[in-house]
Amino acid sequence: MENDTHYPIRDYRHGDFPQLDQLWKETGMGGPERGDNEETIDRCNQMGGKLLVMTNPANGKIIGSSWLTFDGRRIFLHHFGIKPEYQNRGLGKQLANATLQFIREKGYQVKLEVHKDNHIAKRLYEKSGFFAFTDYDIYMIRDTKGSR
Repeated sequence: MENDTHYPIRDYRHGDFPQLDQLWKETGMGGPERGDNEETIDRCNQMGGKLLVMTNPANGKIIGSSWLTFDGRRIFLHHFGIKPEYQNRGLGKQLANATLQFIREKGYQVKLEVHKDNHIAKRLYEKSGFFAFTDYDIYMIRDTKGSR
């Protein structure tokens, strides 16, 4: 179902974090164990990244996010999502287009991770030009202070 209402997309601003934190919890994208906080956002943006937020035009509340980090070689897309009650309205496509505009302007490769069972997101990413590597596994250490 396409949406006729324009939902503004803007850069992250100080004071947005509480709403983003709530969005990320509702969509299963964030939490303190991932290091999601205002300091991390500021540091990532200072290094050339960008955090886009989509807002409800009626009340200015954040309903979507797309966080792009940059390591000097590639852009990594994560925390891309729309609040559940706003999904299936074409808003993900609008946010993806704004995200891809930033990526094109930067001119670097982009990578993302998506849960293997998130078929809706996978379709959106594939329609946007992403492809899946089938011969890679992903490894991660989240708790670098823990014992082995």
